[in-house]
Amino acid sequence: MKDFLGEIARQLVDFPDQVKVNEIESEQTIIIELSVAKEDFGKIIGTKGKNINAIRTIMTGISGKIHKRVILELVE
Repeated sequence: MKDFLGEIARQLVDFPDQVKVNEIESEQTIIIELSVAKEDFGKIIGTKGKNINAIRTIMTGISGKIHKRVILELVE
């Protein structure tokens, strides 16, 4: 899941080498922290949050398969 999210983010940003994904897993929850270059925050969020909401929707679909709650956080 970490690699999948990283690949999605790299396709959206101008500085793909600065994309970092950190995964913190507990018993029932997976917290995924996505860090991008400061200039790319707008591209990840998208117009009115459409890009980040679409990414979160994909992560929610994946969470149903693994039976854990997935939380996506953008980190500066």
